[in-house]
Amino acid sequence: MSYEVINVQTKTASKMKSHYATYIKDKVPQGALFAAKLPQCSITAYKSGKILFQGKGASTEAAKWEHTKPASTSKKETKTSNSVDDHKYYPPQDIEEQIILGSDETGTGDYFGPMTVVCVHLTKEQMATIDSWGVRDSKTIKDDVIRKLAPRLVNECTYSLLVLKNEKYNAMQEKGMNQGQMKALLHHQAIMNVMQKCTENNLDFQGTLIDQFVGPARYFEYLSSKGKSWKSDKPLYFATKAEGIHPSVAAASILARYSFLQEMDRLEANLGKPILKGAGPNVDRAAKDILNSHGQETLYNIVKWHFSNTKRVMQ
Repeated sequence: MSYEVINVQTKTASKMKSHYATYIKDKVPQGALFAAKLPQCSITAYKSGKILFQGKGASTEAAKWEHTKPASTSKKETKTSNSVDDHKYYPPQDIEEQIILGSDETGTGDYFGPMTVVCVHLTKEQMATIDSWGVRDSKTIKDDVIRKLAPRLVNECTYSLLVLKNEKYNAMQEKGMNQGQMKALLHHQAIMNVMQKCTENNLDFQGTLIDQFVGPARYFEYLSSKGKSWKSDKPLYFATKAEGIHPSVAAASILARYSFLQEMDRLEANLGKPILKGAGPNVDRAAKDILNSHGQETLYNIVKWHFSNTKRVMQ
């Protein structure tokens, strides 16, 4: 599946909507201005200014609007993005119309706190419901909004949440596992859990979409290294920024972030110290404070020890 992504200004997006008026679809994905189905490709225009072209004629159609891209988005960047998603496991054009299991994770780049992975199943009715709530990628929603939105999602969807706490994370890393392997195993288990729930509750789905963190070939290698494999007869898809492609991934993104925030809250409550997100200089200072007040063992159990922050903190 070939595709092209460009970024345009609001005025241009409105112009495009008028230009493609004949092909506009009634159903619009969350966060989108419009969606159009042309003979040669499909087009989804997002409020962020991102325009996604999918299909054989994607590049040709996108080229018509290339000159409208802001200077900050270069053609080189678009080509790089395309190469990452250039594989046979990229989702089909009609993915948004299908019932798909969506899987996403968070906490991977944070020194403090665990890694959380969530897989979500949504029925057609549930997709319509959460669309009215404005569900989108958790990275674009403030944490206070996620805290309000996630409990509603919990009651609306079928999901599986896996939390890899730091002590176990560090033990796995010291045994030679990299973060990609850990994520692959967690995604796989979360997906299997939701598939089982779908079977038990007679819920249908047509495939699974993972927010791509590694190429499909490497993902399957990671599973194989631990005796796992994809055995379902339903397709498995991979795409970067998958939260903008299907609402189930967007929902998974929010629930994963919510769980991460809850775990960070618990750490703060237990230690009586601020626990910061990310891995910058402020995080180093907070970690140094915890090291001095609670000791190395405590710090080890609440951070990703192999991060370069540890070396700076221990100096």
